[in-house]
Amino acid sequence: MNELSFLQKIIVWILPVVFAITVHEVAHGWVAKKYGDNTASMLGRLTLNPIKHIDWFGTVILPGLLLLTGTGFIFGWAKPVPVDARNFKKPRHDMAMVALAGPVANLLMALGWALLARIGVIIGVEAISLPLIYTGIAGISINLVLALVNLLPIPPLDGSRILSGLLPNRLAWQYNQLEPYGFYILIALLYFKILNVLLEFPMYVAQKLFMSIAGL
Repeated sequence: MNELSFLQKIIVWILPVVFAITVHEVAHGWVAKKYGDNTASMLGRLTLNPIKHIDWFGTVILPGLLLLTGTGFIFGWAKPVPVDARNFKKPRHDMAMVALAGPVANLLMALGWALLARIGVIIGVEAISLPLIYTGIAGISINLVLALVNLLPIPPLDGSRILSGLLPNRLAWQYNQLEPYGFYILIALLYFKILNVLLEFPMYVAQKLFMSIAGL
């Protein structure tokens, strides 16, 4: 996408980024409701309306800065969907399933964007195909990054909720005490480009798979 201007990149990326972040959060709330917690539903958060989910820094500013500076990948977040584990029958197991729903939603969306790009490849008319292909590539990229980043075992990322559900109770409690520092750990990993190193190989494998589905 290096041949695109910054404005063109914004146009290509805006829908994939907003939908990736929004659907990720809705998936958490939807699965939480299935397990007995209606908190997100009662607060009107089980909606695809992005205005309900936008965090101005995580959804708009940070992805924009990453796009502008060309760090190699783009990610962000929305306002977390509220979940009350006290409403679950098996709190640790059910919370792990709620956490897993976000990355799974991103993988399904990556598949959807890959199929959109595939349609562009099949059509073969530049004026129609290029927007579909570029947007499809952006959709694949943002969703794979969100899935992989969120699977990192850094509280409060989804991976930490999943891991916490597998650990013995005492160890899980101690592990969860890292949560107040999780954001700073993530920013440090990003700043020192450690995040790039951690994600480089799994991102390469995942992109290769989804790009093949896209016919690219």
